[in-house]
This record gives sequence, C-alpha cells and structure tokens, in this order.
Amino acid sequence: MSNEKHEAQIDPESAETRRVQAIVHAIECAVDVRRKYQFFVWTQGSVQTLLPHKLAVCGVYDRGRKEVRLEAFNSIVVSPAVLGVLTDGRSPLMQYVINAWINNRGRALVVRLSSMTTRGVASAVEPLQSAGFTELLVHGVSRPQRATEIETLFVFASPSTPVSKPEVDGIELMLPHLHSTYLRVQAIEREIAEAGVRPNAPGVGYSSASISEREEQVLGWVREGMSNQEIGVQLGISPLTVKNHVQKILRKLGATNRAQAVARAMSMNLLVNAAADGDGSRK
Repeated sequence: MSNEKHEAQIDPESAETRRVQAIVHAIECAVDVRRKYQFFVWTQGSVQTLLPHKLAVCGVYDRGRKEVRLEAFNSIVVSPAVLGVLTDGRSPLMQYVINAWINNRGRALVVRLSSMTTRGVASAVEPLQSAGFTELLVHGVSRPQRATEIETLFVFASPSTPVSKPEVDGIELMLPHLHSTYLRVQAIEREIAEAGVRPNAPGVGYSSASISEREEQVLGWVREGMSNQEIGVQLGISPLTVKNHVQKILRKLGATNRAQAVARAMSMNLLVNAAADGDGSRK
C-alpha cells in the first residue's frame, strides 16, 4: 500500500516533466520543418505526445478564393467521402466547425459530431461517424483585431477516441507553433510551385520510376503503422519480402524512414488508389 501511495505521489510530477520535455522537443523540431512531408512527420512524431491523433486537417485562408483552403494529413486509411467533406472549406460540416470556433471566441473547441443535427450538416457528418469519428478538436488563429477572419485552422481527430482535457491544453500550448510552422510550409511550397521546381527535398532525388502495385499495397499498410510481420500476414508474403519492398519504396521516394515515405507518397498522390477499407490493394 505504501508503494502505491508513493507512486501516486510522484506520478503527477513525472507526467508534468514528460509533458514539458515533449513541448520543448516539439518546438525545437518545428524550426526545421519547411516542407509538407516534414510537417506530416513532425505532427506524427513530436506533436503526437501532446496531441495524439490519426487525422489532422489544416487550413489557411485563401484571400483570392475568399475561403479557408484545407488539406488532410492522415496516418490511417480514410475514405474519400470523409476526406472530401473535411477538406472542403465550403462544405456544411466545415462551415459549421469554422463558425462554431469563431463563436467560441477563438478558444480551443471540442465539436461532438452527435450534436450536429441541423439540416444539411447531419448528412455530411454520417461518413465520419461511420468511420468511427465522434469528436473533433478544433483551434485556429484569427487576424489581429478581426476575430471572424481566420488565418489558420487546425482540426485533430482519432476514430473511437474522445478528446481529453490534456489534449485541449496541448493544442492551446502548441497553437502558436502549429500556426507559424504551417504558414512557413505553405509559403515555401508556394514558392517552389511558382518557380516550377520539382518537389524534392534538398539533396534528395526521386527515382523516375513510380511505385509498383505491390509496393502501393505495402505502403498502404505502412501508412497504418503495421510492422513487416503484420504486412506479410495481410499480403501472404514473408517479412523479408516486405522489408525488401519497403527498402525499394524508400529509395524510389528518396525517403529516410517509413513516415517520410508515406508523407511523400501522399504529397505525390501515389496512394490515391489505395483501398479505403484498409486492405491496401487496388479495387
């Protein structure tokens, strides 16, 4: 009993220490994030300790189109129906989310999908609920002195996982860094696109060969965090064969690790044919 009391006494302090270390590490790593694939790796690594999630939707206000331009970064297979709703700034769902956050006076907001019962929004919520999503953690940054004009917007979610109080605190702490890092990434990607430069990381070249159908299947499972052993079971091949496929994928995409390979494949639309039901195969 005395040991249990002792552990209960030190756990809060230990947890707070880990939290502070996670914040410092995430901030330090943010400095080096300049490309979309790096942003994905950063959110899947350093940021996960403070904001555990499987799906992140990030947006920036496009003054030319006069709407919030959104994109998704997902570490699990998400159906096109769900991604379509979440990345359309004018969809009833995202308009509801944006307005709800503005009405919350710019504070972090947990949006419960079950509460979205208004006409037009309810039907848009159905694909998310079918995929297991129940709540969305929302935060963003408005223009100075213009609370209703969004500069950046961030939405985090995980299937079958409600948002916790530490996650709400985490997004409050990380918001300035999410905001500045995402804006920097957007600016650099825009400059590269305008200059007509092929989207390669500095000093790294992609192979001219695209990934094969089997490599796409492997990469689809890698995206879900499966090990070589688990992927082998799914595809009926040996773990060594899976390892060889992964190594080929890394070389072709000029990636140094699995997360980076997934991020680059997503940015190059190489996984658009991956099955939404998670089997990693073409339909």
